[in-house]
Amino acid sequence: MRYSKYTIFLKVVELESFSKTADFYKYSQSAVTQIVKSLEAELQMTLLKRSHAGVCLTSDGEQLIPYIWELAMAEERMWEKAGEITGMDRGLIRIGVFSSIACHYLPGVMKEFRKLYPGIDFELHTGDYSKIEQWIAEGLVDFGFLIRPVRTDYDTIDIMTDEMLAVLPEKHPMTEKTEIPLKAFEDESVVLLQEGGKQEIEEHFKKNKIAPHISYYSGDDYAVMSMVENELGIGILSELVMKRCDYHIVTRSLKPELHREIVIAVKNEKNASVAVKKFLQFVRKRENP
Repeated sequence: MRYSKYTIFLKVVELESFSKTADFYKYSQSAVTQIVKSLEAELQMTLLKRSHAGVCLTSDGEQLIPYIWELAMAEERMWEKAGEITGMDRGLIRIGVFSSIACHYLPGVMKEFRKLYPGIDFELHTGDYSKIEQWIAEGLVDFGFLIRPVRTDYDTIDIMTDEMLAVLPEKHPMTEKTEIPLKAFEDESVVLLQEGGKQEIEEHFKKNKIAPHISYYSGDDYAVMSMVENELGIGILSELVMKRCDYHIVTRSLKPELHREIVIAVKNEKNASVAVKKFLQFVRKRENP
């Protein structure tokens, strides 16, 4: 995959590091440094401030970053179009994902897609819902996986309905039940997952007039599993993230049930690159045959 100097510069800004950018693209650090210096020399200005803490944009760099982004996107579309004309499909797709999608859904889809389009590469950005929404709005990713509701001005593709499950230690008395009533969360220590701005679990509690005894918050699914395994409380996690679970825990349905609707959200599919359009069409056919 060919990466432009603009794309590499943007990655340095994102990661705030030359070394991390070099690792990401499998380049030497000196090569990344030279690319940035070459761009600065071409523009006759310093774009990045360097320190022991990392790198950040100068005031000149902040003014130019929107234009550098436009150049990176334009160059990528140029190469995609050239590939389309010559019959060689190529391109780069940037995707915003949360952890359960990144681990248990997307790799299989990418594998199937790459069989059809081996010249198209992927760049995954992992974050919580609020970060992914921000990345989509700012154009840092081509599209992202989100939970409904999403902005009405975005184009969306329905991916799946994911059930939220009660998570219990193996020896917990409630494992004998087939369903765990929400009321039980008032009397138990609760370990709650907190992902960005969307708090569908807490909203579900409020809707059903339940005041859970929340002892711990965590932003990581697997930290919640570990805490439940060690009998620090009970939790609620998605069915998707529980796939291939190696922890000594048990899941049960909630009563009343709670589901989350997972979608792909794209700012404007009509304006997307050729590679992104191909991927979205592939997913649409795969999920809605």
